[in-house]
Amino acid sequence: MKSLILAIDQGTTSTRAIAFEAAPEGGLQPVAVSQIELGQHFPHPGWVEHDATEIWTATLQTCREAVRKAGGVGRFAAIGITNQRETSVLWDAATGEPLHRAIVWQDRRTAAATGKLAAAGHEPMVQAATGLILDPYFSASKFAWLLDAVPGARARAEAGEVRLGTIECWLIWKLTGGASHVTDVTNASRTSLMDLSTRAWRSDLAELFNVPMAALPEIRDCADHLGDCDPSLFGAALPIHGAAGDQQAALVGHGALKAGDAKITYGTGAFLVANVGSEPVGSTSRLLGTLGYAAGGEVAYALEGSIFSAGSAIQWLRDGLKVITESRQSEAMAQGLKDNGGVYLVPGFTGLGAPWWEPEARGTIVGLTRDSGPAQMVRAALESLAYQTRDLLDALAGDGAPPLKVLRVDGGVTANAFAMQFVADICDVVVERPAFQEMTALGAAKLAALGVGLISDLEDHPVEAPARWTPRMAGEERARLLKGWRGAVRAAIIAAHPEDA
Repeated sequence: MKSLILAIDQGTTSTRAIAFEAAPEGGLQPVAVSQIELGQHFPHPGWVEHDATEIWTATLQTCREAVRKAGGVGRFAAIGITNQRETSVLWDAATGEPLHRAIVWQDRRTAAATGKLAAAGHEPMVQAATGLILDPYFSASKFAWLLDAVPGARARAEAGEVRLGTIECWLIWKLTGGASHVTDVTNASRTSLMDLSTRAWRSDLAELFNVPMAALPEIRDCADHLGDCDPSLFGAALPIHGAAGDQQAALVGHGALKAGDAKITYGTGAFLVANVGSEPVGSTSRLLGTLGYAAGGEVAYALEGSIFSAGSAIQWLRDGLKVITESRQSEAMAQGLKDNGGVYLVPGFTGLGAPWWEPEARGTIVGLTRDSGPAQMVRAALESLAYQTRDLLDALAGDGAPPLKVLRVDGGVTANAFAMQFVADICDVVVERPAFQEMTALGAAKLAALGVGLISDLEDHPVEAPARWTPRMAGEERARLLKGWRGAVRAAIIAAHPEDA
């Protein structure tokens, strides 16, 4: 019996394949996993690139390993895909070869281009149509840059000879041997080219960003049939029946399917996604309107806040400053201090996301004294996760959302108990972490299982109790710490714009 789903989770720092089995008691259970780390390239300050061919090779290798571990391709019913969003790829339609390194979501090289559009007064129209502000974070300006950077690419795109897409689109193309040039509606909603209400590309937006429509993929819902794998890859033509960007997949994985439910994923960056129901909601607090999911005849919209540097701040402590040798050391170092000693780290390594949206901001440390040392730096980095989360929750409240009763969390950083307790304290909310952490992969598997009929709905079926952290900080202490944080953010913004100081 074909009871397994192969979930591809292509992230910013690694590529994973997880085999999930439809359990008799309901839900999906992981039975095999394979993972390969992903190299990153930083050709200029603020530029971040990935090798799309490396991504494809790792995807193929991890999928084959997961299939082997799970007992062979004959047990699999379908494939689901989740991916790092906004990362943009340009490739040759005939050969399938990428024409440039992929431009990663963190990349800020198009800040001048999006700034010029904003200065010309286009942001209100773009935000009303797409839910997104004008920022280099999103794919449209990356697409345009690639077309201009690769000689002849723009003319070839208009002639239908090259393709544009985000990572899931690229992987579907490769998996199907070029038979399917499709994207799912959640990834399309992150390009600045799709109308949120109609869930279709808009020609006026494509013209504004100078992206030819002929190079864009077809938009489909998250549990639709997206194509069939070339049988030579795994030994069978497995159908691809589910796709969603990583944060939307995590929303589904958490079972945050009702208006008012919210989750935050702490990975390289951190992303708060709040389900707002069946109609788009405009933000007055610089949050993003986006698609939560569209599957099985149901559509859920969301508001999202993006933190560009979360786990990457811990990686910087390890790989850049070398004050720790392993990320897990950070918890003990932070707990060894009675407080932060007045030190705040604003991790604006690739700019600041919501609600500030300062692409020119860079990392800033304030409050250093002669007593400050590596432990204070580590604690400040961990605390910054909570402060940035509080900024997002305040913005969400400013848009009229009801206060959260529970904040659902996932991602590698959630293994740090100090950080999660500090999130609960600073945000004054119960923090809940599921026993199974791979929410993005689980969400992709759920969508594929729904699409192929292995499950009847997307409702969650937890089998283990989650870890919980409850607030225990006094209100006066919380207010004092938040005042210090907001002063540090102001300093980072002033440093980015000294002419305005």
